[in-house]
Amino acid sequence: MSEPAAFEQDLVNRIAREAIVEQRRARRWGIFFKLLLTFYIIFLTLIYYPLGVSTGPIISNKHTALIDIDGVIAADTEANADYIAGGLRAAFENKNTVGVILRINSPGGSPVQAGYINDEIRRLRALHPDIPLYAVITDICASGGYYIAAAADRIYANKASVVGSIGVIMEGFGFVETIRKLGMERRMLHAGDNKGFLDPFSPLRPEEVEHANRLLQQIYEQFIETVKSGRGDRLKQDDRIFSGLVWTGAESVELGLVDDLGSASYVAREVIGAEEIINFTIHENYLDRFAKKLGSTVAGTLSEQYRLR
Repeated sequence: MSEPAAFEQDLVNRIAREAIVEQRRARRWGIFFKLLLTFYIIFLTLIYYPLGVSTGPIISNKHTALIDIDGVIAADTEANADYIAGGLRAAFENKNTVGVILRINSPGGSPVQAGYINDEIRRLRALHPDIPLYAVITDICASGGYYIAAAADRIYANKASVVGSIGVIMEGFGFVETIRKLGMERRMLHAGDNKGFLDPFSPLRPEEVEHANRLLQQIYEQFIETVKSGRGDRLKQDDRIFSGLVWTGAESVELGLVDDLGSASYVAREVIGAEEIINFTIHENYLDRFAKKLGSTVAGTLSEQYRLR
């Protein structure tokens, strides 16, 4: 290569390197300013929304405390045991609480989360025997929702509410024939004879079905025992109650699943005798949502910075 050509090639290479360096520098400054803006927003947020553990509203009047259980009961929803139990504790510990209402609108969910809430209700009722707790059903109180309601002193519903579904279910799909027709081969390596338990892409084995049914039966019996313990002799002798069926609120009164018809305001006014209702429900607040988004943003930013190195 001639000297002028070599010089030109070297010049082009240096310009390209400088461009790459400048591009990286610009990206790093961009990352820096993004992080700076993020921390500035956090700072402002902390000024206007100071962090702290909330123990519920500060109330000076006698009142009825309300906790909502709305939606599927699961660890990753607002109807989770930590939120519900926290609201219950705040309600019972408030010196001006006359009675507590659990307003339930839930199709059910995790038996574990429902069990935690049921246990906490029983514990708080024992610690505060002078404060009654009533469950009020709105649209639906099925499965895990009723598991929780059974711990209440009394249960109220609307005549058109849907109540019951006392049972346990495990569901899924099998794709064995599907992958076979598609010409696919299932490859699954595992240590432990049953580590691939109920794999949807493998043929169902009788021993797996037997084991799954045994698990479901144990949880089902726990559910029945919890309902019987909570409702006692108010339950009618009717095997259909524990068959998984649902009932209207009016039918549920006849079966002993519900004590009477009434709304939250009715129970507060006529049963508890404290018409003022204070909501102690714990919701995911602005800071919680912001922290989740911030975590995702920072993780993505740091990942981008790592790739630039």
